[in-house]
Formats: sequence, structure tokens, C-alpha cells
Amino acid sequence: MTIARTICLGFIAVISIGTLLLMMPFSTETGEWGDFITALFTSTSAVCVTGLTVVDTGTYFSLWGEFFLMCLIQVGGLGYMITTTLLILLIGKKFDFRQKIAINDSFDRPFLQGSRNLVISVFATTFILESVAIVGLFSVFAKDYGFLQGLWLAIFHAISAWNNAGFSLFVDNLIGYQTSIPVNLIISALIIFGGIGYQVIIECFFWILDKFNSKNNQKFDLSLNFKVVTRTTLILLLFGTIAFFITESHNENTFANFSYHEQLIMAWFQSVTTRTAGFNSIDIGKMTMAGLFISIGLMFVGASPSGTGGGIKTTTLSILLNSTKAVLRGQEKVIMYKREVAVSLILKAMAVVFGSAMTVVMMTLIISLLHPDFQFIAILFEVVSAFATVGLSTGITASLSALAKLALVFTMYLGRVGVLLFMGAIVGDPRPSRINYPPENLLVG
Repeated sequence: MTIARTICLGFIAVISIGTLLLMMPFSTETGEWGDFITALFTSTSAVCVTGLTVVDTGTYFSLWGEFFLMCLIQVGGLGYMITTTLLILLIGKKFDFRQKIAINDSFDRPFLQGSRNLVISVFATTFILESVAIVGLFSVFAKDYGFLQGLWLAIFHAISAWNNAGFSLFVDNLIGYQTSIPVNLIISALIIFGGIGYQVIIECFFWILDKFNSKNNQKFDLSLNFKVVTRTTLILLLFGTIAFFITESHNENTFANFSYHEQLIMAWFQSVTTRTAGFNSIDIGKMTMAGLFISIGLMFVGASPSGTGGGIKTTTLSILLNSTKAVLRGQEKVIMYKREVAVSLILKAMAVVFGSAMTVVMMTLIISLLHPDFQFIAILFEVVSAFATVGLSTGITASLSALAKLALVFTMYLGRVGVLLFMGAIVGDPRPSRINYPPENLLVG
């Protein structure tokens, strides 16, 4: 069985187990068997770390149901991080020699020699950052909900934030803490670090160690992946903050009734959470049309490779932008940070964007046909949120028909495993060809 099929079937297996667990009577607050569509939708949303819901999580599920949901989120997030990181290493070793050299140069450490040590490193990084966040969130939630409830809320929301899931046990998500600096900073930090990718985190760690290691005379060079991911992430976060502040500052339903520094906090959080997290500190359905459009764009881009988020990824956006710049300058090679980008990566980036766009278009069309009474922008927002595994909603998810919910289930699944990986699982490994065809010019544009 190919790697692609193993991953795709693995996600289906976990989703199936989660669906069964969430349907159990002890998983619902009423003590009765849960609805199949609701359980399937919630399980898929959790394993694919999306955050879209058709019921209120905190009131529909019992403590056991919430626990199962948290476990599905953690398995979905960790499983995806480990799988994609290993895939990058495997692809670099098997198909792309340059990528292999880049990874080895960036992570010249013994633990990368075996997958066991790599998995342990991922678990350790996750455990440490989640534990620190739990302590910080507990100090806030314990004051409002007491020791035990505050501790459970801190654990659940820390795991949900790190895995970019966006599930919340509060009825209004995080609107009740929209101006809380500790909650906004902690959740934002977890979302950013979880979505930026494990490779970037560990490379940053070793870079800091080398800076303080006076005995090491060899300079630690940051990889191209690190530079592209961090720069693109910072630019998108800054752009989103400014854009939301401008578009929502006069909207009485979102920002207008708050002070300027509170609006900046809310704009920052909105910029962070649209990058595949799914938490909301404002009513998304009451945002301006411009705010919704900006959100759709940021959601579509998403997080970074080997992270817990979805979307087309920051590296894909950066490659396409630099490819466009190269064409405009009449250059035949794409150069990023004095490194040439392989043609295979450019083609892959184009395929990712095209496949993602076609998926969004098809699913939006299907749901529009099923619900002609809904606004187009609301349907498009919901589909992009599902595909990019964000979880933000304008409020129409629960009102969708069973078929429309199943369409979103497939969209979330496809967005998590990836369009190219899913097609690879169907088609199988490509067969090498020794036939070379003559080139010919074609009019473009």
C-alpha cells in the first residue's frame, strides 16, 4: 500500500472510531444515542482539526463526550504533524535530493536519524508548550469557574488551540474573553506555534542554542523553509491585523463599541485565528462584507507545512508570488533568499492552488444548489473554512441539510489530507516514462 493511501485510510479509521464514540449514550448530555450525522460531522471536524460544529459542544456533549473530542483533536493534530514531517523527509530522500540536503543541513542533529526520535521530539514539543499554556489559561478560568472546571477548560482550550482546532466549550466561543489580554496572547501563541510547523520550531530552538554556545565555532544557517515561513507568516499577521482594524473599527456589531487598544487586540486575534484556528472573539456573521472577504483570503492561505493548520500553506503562496515576480522581470529562474526554487516545487504549488480552488468552487456550487436561500458569501465562507480546516462560521452550519453537511465533511477531510495526496491515493504511484517530447510555444495570457 502506498504512503498516500495509508494516510488517507488512517484518517478515515480515526474518524470512524470517533463517530462511534461520540454517538454513545454516555457521550451526550441527555444520555441517549447521538445523531449519526452530528457525530460524524463533529468527529471529522475534530480529527481534521477544523472546529466547525452543528451543535453547541459544551451543552450537547457530556464530560466523556468532551474528553473523546479532545482526544480526537490531539490525535488529529499530532498525527498530521508527524505524518507530514516524515513525508517531507521521505520525499527529500527518495525524490528530491536538494530537499534532502536542505533538511540535513538545517537539522544536523542525531535525533533526525530515526523516525522514533523524531516522533518523541514532536510529542515533547507539544507537551511542553501545551503544559505552559494550560497553566496560563488556568489562572484566568479558575477565577470564573472554580478549580476543577477551570482546569478542565484550560486543558481543553490549550489542546484545541495548539492543534488549530477552534473547538470551545463556551456557548459564545471566546467572545466572553475578547478583551482579555492573557487569553488572547496565550491562545494566539498556541495557534501561531502550532500552525507554523514543527520544523520551524525545532530549528529556532537549535538556532538559539547555537547562539548561546560559545564553544561551537560552526555557524548555524537557517533553512530556506524557516525564512520563507516566518517572513510570510509575519507579513500575513500584520496585514490581517491592519485590515480588520480598518474594516471593522466602525462596525457597531463587532469593534465600534470598544476602545482603540481593545480593537487592536481583537483585530490581532481575528488575524491569527483566520489562519486555520477557528476561535472567534466576535460574531463572524455580523462582520462587514470586506471583513468576510479578507477572512476568506487569509483562510485559504492557511498555515505552514508540517504544522497543525490547513490551507494552501504559506510556502505555496510565497513560491507563486516569487514566480510571478520572476516572470514580470523576465527571469527564467525563481530565486528566494539566494536559492533557486526547483521547477518541480513550482509545478506542485500551482497544482495545490488549482486543486484547492476547484474543490472550493465545486463544494460551493453543490451547497448553493441545496440551499438557494442562503447568501453566496456565507456559503463560500463556510466552504473555505471547512477546506482550510479553520472552523470559523457565519452561523449557517447547523441549518444545513444532511447532504450539505456531508459535503462539508468531505471538504474538511479533503482539506486535511490534501488534494494532491488524496489524488495520489486514488491514482497510485506515478509510472516513470522514458519518452521525451519536443517543446513548442503556446500563447498564454
